[in-house]
Amino acid sequence: MKVPGGALTLVITIVPLSNGTYYAALDVPQQHISRMPVEVELKDDNLTLRMEQAGSRFEGKVLAGGSQLSGTWQQPGLKTELTLSRGTAPAAAQATKKLRLTPPYRESEVTFYNPDDKIKLRGTLTLPNGEGPFAAVALLSDSGPQDRDSELQGYRLFGILADYLTRHGMAVLRFDDRGVGKSGGDYARSTTADLVGDAQAAMEFLRSRPNVAASQVGLLGHGEGANVALLAAAAPAPEEVPAFVVSLAGYGQPGRDVLRRQQGEIMRLIGADGGQIKAAQGLYDQLIEAVRQTPNQAAARAKIIALLRGSNTGVDEAMARARATQLTSPWARFFLDFDPATRLPLVRCPTLLLNGTADLQVAAGRNLSVLQHGLHQTHQLVQAHRLAGVNHLFQPDRAQWPIVAGEQQPAFSQEAFNYLRDWLLPYVNQAKAPVPVTVRRAAPRPKPLTPLRSQSRRGVAAAR
Repeated sequence: MKVPGGALTLVITIVPLSNGTYYAALDVPQQHISRMPVEVELKDDNLTLRMEQAGSRFEGKVLAGGSQLSGTWQQPGLKTELTLSRGTAPAAAQATKKLRLTPPYRESEVTFYNPDDKIKLRGTLTLPNGEGPFAAVALLSDSGPQDRDSELQGYRLFGILADYLTRHGMAVLRFDDRGVGKSGGDYARSTTADLVGDAQAAMEFLRSRPNVAASQVGLLGHGEGANVALLAAAAPAPEEVPAFVVSLAGYGQPGRDVLRRQQGEIMRLIGADGGQIKAAQGLYDQLIEAVRQTPNQAAARAKIIALLRGSNTGVDEAMARARATQLTSPWARFFLDFDPATRLPLVRCPTLLLNGTADLQVAAGRNLSVLQHGLHQTHQLVQAHRLAGVNHLFQPDRAQWPIVAGEQQPAFSQEAFNYLRDWLLPYVNQAKAPVPVTVRRAAPRPKPLTPLRSQSRRGVAAAR
């Protein structure tokens, strides 16, 4: 997309869901924007994509059987013609996938069941070579429906993590989110709290495996997945609590505050001025209060549509209705009011907190301190680290990316790998440690019976 002073590469990932709708996300690599939510409206071959956080939208036609989207992009201070072409993973990522050698561990397709919501979930289990037992971890994805690898333009965040952790002695379960890939369920109707059930089902599955140490099963979550892991760690039943939690960019602030900050940061990046940002955030505050103060869905949506149509943002009727539906969804209602700090003192396991200083979605300074403060009240072991120059996807500065097939390929932060390895090593070692066994000695030869009155109490106990 041509902009004053150059051009920007826009990547929009569109995922079909099991209920016939779509989930989409926007990435702008040059501006460090990743997984910005996109609302999708498709009628015949007319497509509208709305990025409310950036005050932007794309309206156009679906052409050539879906291989092209041609239309107009509009954002504060800019309106331009734009054609989006269906892409594939970068050549570097494709080359890596083709050159992938047989890994030094076992990999299998698995199915497990969430009995509370009656959902079958499918995923991949990787096991180190050997009999075990092994420590194990289930990976929980960030907001938005994602596949088991959390893949984005060839960058397989969970695939990379599973490979690294399994090579370092851990069993790893990664799975398709509800309604994605081979998993059942409906993601669009799920809240953060609902996803705790999936996390607990994943742990129960791992504990049932004969080569997994049931007492050394934990959770690793990214973004919203980290908050799902922390909620699971605050479960009232001890048998449901993970052995440990790793939080990659977990939220510490209430959801409505996180989204407000994201909106401001993204609008600054796309060139909006101070007045535009202030106006957008003032409207955001009104919309959120309308949702929070109006439990009735129809009434809440009517208020949101009226606010949006009465603003000076050029929002049309269809866009206002779509925004109203999104803001009153089960996920949004829960997330806007969800304050992680209220649950942190109930967490009952050790926690590792990692957050990058270049993370635009989850500010390290604001969120890490809240998480640390709340978790220190638990008297459980807590470690927290800020990773300089690392973004929300845990990629270091672009200068540190390796070159594959002549292209730089996104890589997971080596510093983050080091913290993960050191933190998880005790659990790996405890799983390997032999379980103490009481050895039965051979019974002594029976002595001649004597009258009971002449036996000592100790002798009677020994005979028994």
